Amino acid sequence: MLDSPVIPVIVLDDTNQAVPLARALLAGGIRMLEVTLRTPQALACIEAIARGVPEVVVGAGTVRSAADAQACAMAGARFAVSPGYTHSVGQACRDAGLALLPGVATGSEIMAAQEDGLTELKFFPAMQAGGPAMLKAWNGPFGDVRFCPTGGVTVANAPEFLTLPNVLCVGGSWLTPADTLARGNWSHVTALAFQACRLARQAV
Repeated sequence: MLDSPVIPVIVLDDTNQAVPLARALLAGGIRMLEVTLRTPQALACIEAIARGVPEVVVGAGTVRSAADAQACAMAGARFAVSPGYTHSVGQACRDAGLALLPGVATGSEIMAAQEDGLTELKFFPAMQAGGPAMLKAWNGPFGDVRFCPTGGVTVANAPEFLTLPNVLCVGGSWLTPADTLARGNWSHVTALAFQACRLARQAV
């Protein structure tokens, strides 16, 4: 979460795009990549990046079960991101050696994650669940928790999130637009990555 102000949330339909995309993001200064399990090709893409671009740290998003966690670890993922949190997913990630960034949207979910020793959490869906105002409110009772807001986060509103003391980074899909991937416009991806890396300086 401290490696970059933005973790790209990636949806890949074509395994041939995986390695050039990872290299393009790396060239722009982004090396933490979340490949979501939203397509049948996702695990193959994770494996391709893990093997072909070892300089990046590839993780799996949309991890919803113990089976997902196990499959992602076998594919070479080094961390997992989940849309919510259950004890079984947390235990499966620990057993598989995956760092877990679990999604929360309520105080009760934060407390459940804390009971299992997790204090770095994904706030999801960030804009729909209250946006920066909710995170400001949580900083009182949950001052020891740090967040990565994801869901509705854009290049325009990311700086507002990044100014908050309990936000370490944000997750965003704007770094990897579907039409850009379809065209193989990797230089544009690199430019978007450079722009994302500048967000931390804008937020200071």
